[in-house]
Amino acid sequence: MIEICAVDWSNPCHAAGALAMIRAYALEATGGKGLEHEAEARLIPALRERHDYVGVLALAPGQAVGLVNAFEGFSTFMARPLLNVHDVYVAPTRRGQGLAARMLESLEALALARGCGKLTLEVLEHNLPAIASYRKFGFQPYALDPAQGHATFWEKRLPLRADEAAA
Repeated sequence: MIEICAVDWSNPCHAAGALAMIRAYALEATGGKGLEHEAEARLIPALRERHDYVGVLALAPGQAVGLVNAFEGFSTFMARPLLNVHDVYVAPTRRGQGLAARMLESLEALALARGCGKLTLEVLEHNLPAIASYRKFGFQPYALDPAQGHATFWEKRLPLRADEAAA
C-alpha cells in the first residue's frame, strides 16, 4: 500500500524521504553527478522556511518512493495564485504504477484549496514518458495565443549571496 500525503516538515520521516527522493532525482538528472554538497546541506532547512512550498510524497512502508515539489506563484492575467510544479520524481522500481498521477491529483487538490487558478510545469522536450503522463493528466503546452507560438522556459543563474555562501 502506497500512501500519498502532503509533505509535513515536522515529520522527520517526511524530511528524510523528501531528501532521499531529491537526491535520487538529481543523480538521474545530472548523469550521476547529483547535488552539490553545499546545496544538499541547505536544501531541507531552506524548504522548511518557504511559505510558498507545497510538496506531495508517495510513501511505501519504510521509505519514500515518489515526490512532487511545487511553489506558489501568481498569475497576473488570472489575478489568482498558481502552483508551479518544479520536480516530479518516482523511484525507478515504482514507475508505471500511476504514482505520478496520484501525487499530481493530490497537488491539484491542494492548489484548489489555496485558490490557485492553474498548475504549471516545465518538461524536457525529449522526456516522452513524462510528456505523455502530463498530457494524460490534462497539461498542455502553454500559449496565450496559439498563433504566437508556445512559450519557452529560460533562466539566468545568479551567485549565492555572501550570507548564503558562509552558511
